[in-house]
Amino acid sequence: MNPGTELPEIPMVDVGTDGVRALLAAAPARAEALLASAAGTYMPPLIRLGDNLSRRWLVRHDNPHLAEIDAIAAAVAAPGAHFLNVSYEWGCTGGVTSAPGGGCRLVRVLDWPFDGLGANLVAARHTGPAGDWINLTWPGFVGSIQGLAPGRFAVAVNQAPMARYSPLLPLDWAINRGRVWRNGGLPPAHLLRRVFETCTDYRAAKAMLCGTPLALPAIFLLAGSGAGQGCVIERLETRAAVFEQPAVAANHWQTPGWGGRPRGNDSPGRRRTLAARLSGAGPELDWLAPPVLNKTTRLAMVAEPASGRLTARGFETYGPATAILRLGRDAGNHRTAATSAGKSPGNTPGNIPGKALTGGAAPL
Repeated sequence: MNPGTELPEIPMVDVGTDGVRALLAAAPARAEALLASAAGTYMPPLIRLGDNLSRRWLVRHDNPHLAEIDAIAAAVAAPGAHFLNVSYEWGCTGGVTSAPGGGCRLVRVLDWPFDGLGANLVAARHTGPAGDWINLTWPGFVGSIQGLAPGRFAVAVNQAPMARYSPLLPLDWAINRGRVWRNGGLPPAHLLRRVFETCTDYRAAKAMLCGTPLALPAIFLLAGSGAGQGCVIERLETRAAVFEQPAVAANHWQTPGWGGRPRGNDSPGRRRTLAARLSGAGPELDWLAPPVLNKTTRLAMVAEPASGRLTARGFETYGPATAILRLGRDAGNHRTAATSAGKSPGNTPGNIPGKALTGGAAPL
């Protein structure tokens, strides 16, 4: 990005009940850009091998989103759809605390050394059985790793530490992959999508996040619309430990006796920095500071379920990659993203924003 260049806005895509298929139909170039980036990061033979093994795992455990991922793979020209949909190699920092206007506030930073994630970020508005929700995501990705259901809750998932079985990181990685291969639980991102689609309130979301068997460990951050409704949930495959708000998490365990290799860069330092700034963190992104903000940061987000407010920005190695997205009652008149069809009108304060791109129901 050249200095002085106006940053692009994060597009708002109304996918309704068509979800992943509609999002890919509305923004196929963004999915293709991410797969091209994957080809530049990993060797194509490795991506094809990853696709093969990932699809076999999805079939082996009767994953509910296999048909969607198959459709994505058929619709895009490049390999990688199956591989990237079961890849969880990120670092994250986030926290949950009381929001001045009521309920709780979730702050979240996603770190992933994968080019294009910040620049191709999309805010997808879904309609599910439990209500509407905003998914900060990418075309071609079937799960959810962060989002907001206005009036209900906001949730994000952090990658958990890698279980330690030996002194050698490569050996531990192989052992952990073997455990996942045999485990039939849901991937954390698929569970998060189910929570947004089916849970009507904070209590139901908390129960599902604590009790659903997982394919691999995870750390969830959950903020609700009521007073005191906020927590960090540390999850093993079939066990949960809960830390009530105010709480901060990065990529290492806080539960006594749970050991493992922290993920990402300086996980303890990121947690300490955000913990020190959490009480003063506002609805904007001025709480971002190194090492929470670093060269692998691809997304920063603040979500307030009670007010329906969502603030987000995409980042790349060079710095901010998008303008700041502001949605919700407290955000004032937000101008939604520029799209290939032109500029959309401003959002109406007090409501989930209107359509900026409309994902049709055309089959893939």
